[in-house]
Amino acid sequence: MEKVIVTMRSARADDAWCARMVQDVSAELLEIGLPGLVLNIRDAPVRDSLMTLTTLDPPVVALASVWVQQYHGEQLRAALDLLGAECDSAAAYLVTESEPLPPPDLRAGLTPGRRTDALANIALLRRPPDLDAATWLHRWHVDHTPVAIETQATFGYVQNTVVRALTADAPAIDGIVEELFPPQAVADLHAFFGAADDEDLSRRMRAMVASTDAFGASSNIDAVPTSRYVWRSPFSAPAAESETCSS
Repeated sequence: MEKVIVTMRSARADDAWCARMVQDVSAELLEIGLPGLVLNIRDAPVRDSLMTLTTLDPPVVALASVWVQQYHGEQLRAALDLLGAECDSAAAYLVTESEPLPPPDLRAGLTPGRRTDALANIALLRRPPDLDAATWLHRWHVDHTPVAIETQATFGYVQNTVVRALTADAPAIDGIVEELFPPQAVADLHAFFGAADDEDLSRRMRAMVASTDAFGASSNIDAVPTSRYVWRSPFSAPAAESETCSS
């Protein structure tokens, strides 16, 4: 099973477009038979988030995480055709997924297609040219992960390391982070960082900036506020163990 993340860039992403993505495009994607599907859409509840950072023009307005048996198969080609028709530019990235803090999923009781009650913040990372890949990954995955979890009000944290781009002219991206925050974090930095007061907020922000500086994630990144819609999980709940065994 392979995970592919598709970024969708567009100058238009009004409420009607967002509704079409949730109601119509998601259904068309499910009909393809994708083993797993999660949509992240920059819609009304999160559109004006304080944590927005944009380098790409047009900006990323949605992302689709799809799980497929093979990245070069017909299912992904069909999904890219659908998604590409809905935006100015769609780019696909094959990734390896790590879950330091697993987000709620269908196994945890989420209703398929229902909006997760959260700000789902997506960060698009780029490795600085002066850092080799091994150093960059160690500083991001090993050094930074506990800092990110300890300094923010995160209740879901997924790191996607880009293996390679799968589409021509895809913008350079080396990592994609998926984080879930309380809904209040859209407009409240204290809620975003889980800070008790201004002094605590300053302490947490200083620690976070120092950590992101170490692997180049304090600049040249895109932070995309989204709503998260989990439609299908590629992972089934573990089967119950049998009380008896046969020989």
